[in-house]
Amino acid sequence: MSRKILLTGATGQVGWELRRSLACLGEVIAPDRGRMDLADAASVRRAVQALGPDLIVNPAAYTAVDRAESEPELARAINAVAPGVLAEEAARLGAVLVHYSTDYVFDGSKAGPYVEEDAPNPLNVYGQTKLAGEEAVRASGAAHLIFRTSWVYGLRGANFLLTMQRLMRERPELKIVDDQIGAPTWSRLIAEATAQVLARVFSPPAARGPRLAEPGGTYHLSCAGETSWYGFAAAIAELGKLEAVPRLTPIPSSGYPTPARRPANSRLNNDRLEAAFGLRLPDWREALQLCLDAS
Repeated sequence: MSRKILLTGATGQVGWELRRSLACLGEVIAPDRGRMDLADAASVRRAVQALGPDLIVNPAAYTAVDRAESEPELARAINAVAPGVLAEEAARLGAVLVHYSTDYVFDGSKAGPYVEEDAPNPLNVYGQTKLAGEEAVRASGAAHLIFRTSWVYGLRGANFLLTMQRLMRERPELKIVDDQIGAPTWSRLIAEATAQVLARVFSPPAARGPRLAEPGGTYHLSCAGETSWYGFAAAIAELGKLEAVPRLTPIPSSGYPTPARRPANSRLNNDRLEAAFGLRLPDWREALQLCLDAS
């Protein structure tokens, strides 16, 4: 029996990659908004009940961090309520849920990288709603995996890499924040690591549906190493081999005020992922080179 995999957000950065990486694990069904509107809890519930999946993979999210400050209810509907509904239906079906969260559940005040057991304390609406989504998944009783990742970029959608590539063609100088530290993480690596974890932890398909052969829970999933947004931009210019590189000027966060506060430290410790599944993503610079080579 082939597994039936329900994938949300299939046109997003991570979702687009997941649609391809999960294809070897079963039939991937990716409903559009007309069939499943993540801002409408009833629509989400109807879609899951109609499809009856064995596995639900939920990379979809409201990710406009600054706009979320003025649209908190929409952000909460997509980031908190919808994951809770997906988890409730997964529990009812005996299905497994994979959900993605963010470094922004932390406030950035820790001196070192965050581990999974550190207490969350989000600074903005986006982080608050993503944390609420995590809590709803855990409270559902569904078999689940939650992957927290950071500074996601890719070759499609809206992200720092594509924004920098465009601005570097248009402007002679760019001022980039240099006092927020994290690990840029390529969306394709997130999807490939997810598929490898699922291939390992799933018991063989059976009429009773899939089960996790190993315990689920929360895992950090980001590239190794660390840099600032300024360092990320400098690497994009260097590794991208641009014909003309604009002048890059490092600035503090105070020099680029935004509606949403961001954590100064977004580093995630990925040791638990490696211990459980033998996986560790490469250094962020190596991953960036691989991404640019694929463009």
